[in-house]
Amino acid sequence: MLLATGMAANAMAAGPHRHPAPKATPGVPGLNVKSYKLDDEVTKRSNKGNGETNSVIVTLLPGKHLPPQFKKYARAGSLDFINGVVLDLPNSVLKQLAAHPDVFRVHDNRPIKAHNYTTSVTVGAKTVQDTLGYTGAGVGVAVIDSGVTSWHDDLTNKTAGLFPYGNQRVTKFVDFVNGRTQPYDDNGHGSHVAGTILGNGTDSNGEKSGIAPGASLVSLKVLDASGQGSISNILAALNWIVANYRTYNIRVVNMSVGAQIRESYWSDPLTLAVKQVTDLGITVVCAAGNMGKNAQGTLQLGGITAPANAPWVLTVGASSTMGTLTRNDDTMASFSSSGPTYIDYLSKPDLVAPGMGTVSLAVPGSSFYSTLAAFLVDGKGVKLSTKPYLALSGTSMAAPVVTGSVALMLQANPKLTPNLIKAILQYTAQEYPGYSALRQGAGFLNTLGAVRLAKFYADNRAGTKVPVQKVWSQQVIWGNHRLSGGYLNPMANAWASNIVWGTAKTLGDTGDNIVWGTACGDCDNIVWGTADASGDNIVWGTAVNIVWGTALNGDNIVWGTSNVDDNIVWGTDCGGADCDNIVWGTADSDNIVWGTASLGDNIVWGTSTNDDNIVWGTNDEADAVVYPDTDADPLPSLDTEFGDIVPLATAPLTTTLFVAVGGL
Repeated sequence: MLLATGMAANAMAAGPHRHPAPKATPGVPGLNVKSYKLDDEVTKRSNKGNGETNSVIVTLLPGKHLPPQFKKYARAGSLDFINGVVLDLPNSVLKQLAAHPDVFRVHDNRPIKAHNYTTSVTVGAKTVQDTLGYTGAGVGVAVIDSGVTSWHDDLTNKTAGLFPYGNQRVTKFVDFVNGRTQPYDDNGHGSHVAGTILGNGTDSNGEKSGIAPGASLVSLKVLDASGQGSISNILAALNWIVANYRTYNIRVVNMSVGAQIRESYWSDPLTLAVKQVTDLGITVVCAAGNMGKNAQGTLQLGGITAPANAPWVLTVGASSTMGTLTRNDDTMASFSSSGPTYIDYLSKPDLVAPGMGTVSLAVPGSSFYSTLAAFLVDGKGVKLSTKPYLALSGTSMAAPVVTGSVALMLQANPKLTPNLIKAILQYTAQEYPGYSALRQGAGFLNTLGAVRLAKFYADNRAGTKVPVQKVWSQQVIWGNHRLSGGYLNPMANAWASNIVWGTAKTLGDTGDNIVWGTACGDCDNIVWGTADASGDNIVWGTAVNIVWGTALNGDNIVWGTSNVDDNIVWGTDCGGADCDNIVWGTADSDNIVWGTASLGDNIVWGTSTNDDNIVWGTNDEADAVVYPDTDADPLPSLDTEFGDIVPLATAPLTTTLFVAVGGL
């Protein structure tokens, strides 16, 4: 198995080191959001002042247009949805560009790279198809990747004449690399991703079918034959989606591609562009990245790539089915990137899905077909001159499993918003012991549970019992808070498309309090933001005696006062000093001390026995955080990191499998 290459420079080498404690409030730009005209990379080029030409992305102030003197440098097409344009101009002109009053920001056009039957059965998608009858029919799925093959049996449609490209379930193909009009995939990565989402398994008697074989595909090519590209290609693809999503009923976008994080998600044009898409009610699914380990083979934190670092996207890490149809032996894939996110310190990924040994479409003539010939897989029940399938691993392979699951959910309940889709997926996920939330998110994907809950919200009547199962995590990671127990209220304001995931209020500090749970009798219900005039008091859970904000102007909190492991005191005795201190849990490895100094910004997350514990800012006076350090050990170069292939210790398939270190 080989996984496509990607950016690695975000991840930090192993070992605890001291850094300034991060300050990150969901929904509010943090201290790490810089105010600038030229980003760091472009500033370096401008200081050189030479005639070398480089590509930049320019965003203009609202209502402004590119000044005439710079139009000669502009590429064809525009990025209307962010009021931006791509320029190829000499470094010597950059300072002149930055000085113009109509220019808002200038960003480097940084590079991007690309990050089965067993999978379908393990997550429950096969049961959804066979028993509930959902296939994703009518749902448009946009795949931003390397394109799609001009023909594959697994993309055929039973009813001829519905699609424009030779009876393939491709409703639209747009090439942002070479400008060609007919579908093709000279790399192979995009077709593999598409097959996982909606392949129908024709060449394998259905065994290699995708998650949503009835969905239709919009293929947007942003990567070339070698799997390379730049963020301007992604921005152009997102711009196209904003202009055309109604025509093709695009409800979900898969991005198994990513770029290095160089700035906060509040200022990065890539993450801000994705927000424009999610605000339209379109769910964007992103691969977390494959930087779970450093060059020494040690698990590391901080490897999430952009735009998967944004709170408004659905970020997917990778698990392994271990080659079996049961879930009890599933494990995390060691290469899967862990949070928190670089610069903004958000809790990611949101959940994980199978991404090891994924068998999906192969493209004869593509780069993958020739370079990965050892991992080609035969069909079943058909005689073909070429092998129709290819086995790959990576979070690139995990993301489309979730994308297909979203398509099934949307067929069951078309009214779902991106936030509610994420909440349902997290709530129904299965949490596995031994992995922290920064490794597995809310847990391992449970497609069957997610579709059942989505359907329940579409059909239920007052008094109907919510179909909760014991294996469900019954939790939502709301920003950096783990909310467990209770029932999701699909009418709550938390799930609106314009709510930034993790915020406490609808409009920063001045809006309405977020409410995400519903009353449920004997369950551990949660209501977030329900009480006093200033919006500080919160009642969080009604079954385990939890009161949030009971004294001293709403700052003191008693959170759970009954059960042995659940007792929590959240700032109840300050000794006349500051009341922001928090102690959260006192027993097992999930215990959290959250805010142990005067400003309440410091965090100790997991203070017990295992390697998954995270210390995330422990002393405000020392201004320190235990967190992987970029200068502790040198990161591997891109050449070695993305070129090496190393054997897997345990192969989930019968053949000898390999995984490339790094990538998406």
